[in-house]
Amino acid sequence: MVFQDARLLPWRTVIQNVTLGMPGAAGQEAGRKALAEVGLEGREAAWPNQLSGGEQQRVALARSLVRQPSLLLADEPFGALDALTRLKMHDLLRELCARHRPAVLLVTHDVDEAISLADRILVLDEGHLIEDLRIDLPTPRDHGDLRFAKIRTQLLSRLGVETPGRRAA
Repeated sequence: MVFQDARLLPWRTVIQNVTLGMPGAAGQEAGRKALAEVGLEGREAAWPNQLSGGEQQRVALARSLVRQPSLLLADEPFGALDALTRLKMHDLLRELCARHRPAVLLVTHDVDEAISLADRILVLDEGHLIEDLRIDLPTPRDHGDLRFAKIRTQLLSRLGVETPGRRAA
């Protein structure tokens, strides 16, 4: 699971956070490999407070993938990041998921993020499914693509948000 914030244990180093509950040399090796995959090779001995928010979230992502899960739950994992870091994390998540192949359940309130990352978008309103949309666009997704814009407009309309030139349904 990847949470909205990194949820790192401040009294443990980066490698200890990634390998929590994974004893021995095999756990350490898996942790080092996971950190290298998220671009934090060489930061194993760092403390969480020595990392930027984006680096902390990459540690959390490494921790979530170190055991090679078949399902990755991600609860708004990029919500606390600045826009540029968020886009970089989208690319990293896409790359890691292509490599590790987990099924991913991503919760987000960001329509563009959902379209950028998802193959299927489910929209809930007060606990009821109001939209089930398959996204059949090539990746990485171009936000300037007219098909992307059409999907965005459709989703925003379903959410009751008026977009320029269109009234909400």
